[in-house]
Amino acid sequence: MPVAAVFLPLVASFIAGFFGRWIGDRGAQLVTCAAMLIAAALGITLFVQVGLHGQSRVVDLLNWMDTGDLQVQWSLRFDALSATMVAVVTIVSAMVHVYSVGYMAHDHSIPRFMSYLSIFTFFMLMLVTADNFVQLFFGWEGVGLASYLLIGFWFDRPSANAAAIKAFVVNRVGDFGFALGIFAVYYLFGSLQFDTVFAAAPEVAKSSLNFLGHNYPALTVTCLLLFVGAMGKSAQLGLHTWLPDAMEGPTPVSALIHAATMVTAGVFMLARLSPLFEYSETALAVVVVVGGTTAMFAASVGMAQNDIKRVIAYSTCSQLGYMFFAAGVSAYGAAMFHLMTHAFFKALLFLGAGSVIHAMSGEQDMRKMGGIRYLIPYTYILMWIGSLALAGIWPFAGYYSKDTILEASYAAGTGVGLYAYWVGIVVAFLTAFYSWRLIFMTFHGKTRASHDVMHHAHESPPVMLWPLYVLAAGAIVAGFLGFNHFVGEEHEGFWREAIFVLPAHDTLGRIEELPMWVSKLPLVVALLGIFSAWVAYIWRPGIPTWVTSHFRPIYLFVLNKWYFDELYDAVFVRPAFAIGHGLWKKGDGAVIDGLGPDGLAETTRGLSVWASRLQTGYLYHYAFAMLIGVVALVSWYLLFQIG
Repeated sequence: MPVAAVFLPLVASFIAGFFGRWIGDRGAQLVTCAAMLIAAALGITLFVQVGLHGQSRVVDLLNWMDTGDLQVQWSLRFDALSATMVAVVTIVSAMVHVYSVGYMAHDHSIPRFMSYLSIFTFFMLMLVTADNFVQLFFGWEGVGLASYLLIGFWFDRPSANAAAIKAFVVNRVGDFGFALGIFAVYYLFGSLQFDTVFAAAPEVAKSSLNFLGHNYPALTVTCLLLFVGAMGKSAQLGLHTWLPDAMEGPTPVSALIHAATMVTAGVFMLARLSPLFEYSETALAVVVVVGGTTAMFAASVGMAQNDIKRVIAYSTCSQLGYMFFAAGVSAYGAAMFHLMTHAFFKALLFLGAGSVIHAMSGEQDMRKMGGIRYLIPYTYILMWIGSLALAGIWPFAGYYSKDTILEASYAAGTGVGLYAYWVGIVVAFLTAFYSWRLIFMTFHGKTRASHDVMHHAHESPPVMLWPLYVLAAGAIVAGFLGFNHFVGEEHEGFWREAIFVLPAHDTLGRIEELPMWVSKLPLVVALLGIFSAWVAYIWRPGIPTWVTSHFRPIYLFVLNKWYFDELYDAVFVRPAFAIGHGLWKKGDGAVIDGLGPDGLAETTRGLSVWASRLQTGYLYHYAFAMLIGVVALVSWYLLFQIG
């Protein structure tokens, strides 16, 4: 059963990809959807057995590498952490597969799309079930490759190609740091097996690394390098620029990548490597600051976006910030709890946005929508459910997980913990505001769409709505169902074999000691954010125009995403193109080709032209040349032979 849950998507991807021409569109959809639904059922069963009943196990598949001192076994590790991820990934992926049957019905490359979805899911499952760093890196790079294929699926669009390349390149930057971190692990521990490395972490924490004549704490350097990889994959500030552009892919891709799979890989990695990070206060502090700052950045940018999918994308980036600073204050259980609840309501929002786009004939600009709630009532209700969960309104799932993260940050009692708490409070307000800005601009008020678009607006077919119902159920009940095991009274037993927390860092255990206002404030500011959005977009719709005109520099700053893209373009992209152009024209063209193949060819051609000029066809020219030759020969003889 564990092997089938992981490898069924690979088998389905192979069949749809290589035999799609024979089995057809419907056959590819049936194979991939059936495989994912079975994998989801197996994933839920594994979660019950492993997570709830404590039946952890490691399934050995084969001896992968055996060279010198390096031995790597290909195994599937099933504990509470990986079982949670397998269940979440397979459920969300199954819903995305089924949804894609309707959403991609008119596409010309359905088997290829379904194959890409399945291979992406397989690599994500390989990542979360890894038992060593090599297998982790294999899955890590696999989801990067698959995301490149999915984001650039519509390769006939230049914008999609550019977005795919951008995602690939930015992730390579993070992955370079991740690879260096793995090298450091092998250098320090002499092994890449998780259990061996984790057991030796307390002793290695006392050692140092010498670099350029300076000594640095070995474990801190290693953890920071590994964290760079997490920043790239989970789109944290600095390596986040690929995430919004990934919206160029089909909407099911956005749901799959931005909900429960690729972007959560960094959060999972921090939880998996908690036995390392717990021994580095510096690394944990960096994680908190980066996560909190990312949450604020993305929430502020989401306030000004008009593309419905980009608003949700920046929301993902912001919520990932919450998960990271939760891990930074050692509340790994809370980070995983929010990862799980976020998977349901964020996939619901993305697929709901796809339903809106489907109804509006492909339109994604919220400024060209409005007044469509009566035309697509089911989608409207489902988007409300997702938004209530995202904003953290009781009793929806986000209320339990987000509030726990903020409480744990405050309970940490450190400077960075308080920074995360207060930033999280501000972000909670902004999240509620831009969520209801999306609701009001899309579904309420007067319509701003053309008559033709409104005439053809219609509710999505059942094959697209049923997956939304499943995800909506998760967005409603996942919070209170999972609370006790993930962060409540039973969290220590639930995470016992999967997550390690030093007693001094047990922030979840100190939550009960906090004042009541600490836990109630997030809900209050969320309700205030919803009310503010209602005032600005329903009661007094002229307020946004007034704000953008009177605070134009601030508005342009957030509209242009804090000018990160422009900064990177000036600092990295243009100089790289200039260097490349120079090496091409001056280095390759002028030096290598000029002195090499092209130079020899040009010299030969010049000599042949010069020689051809001697062939004039006049007899006296040839006689004169012969006379010159005789004179030269006689002169040489007289000069060197007689003299």
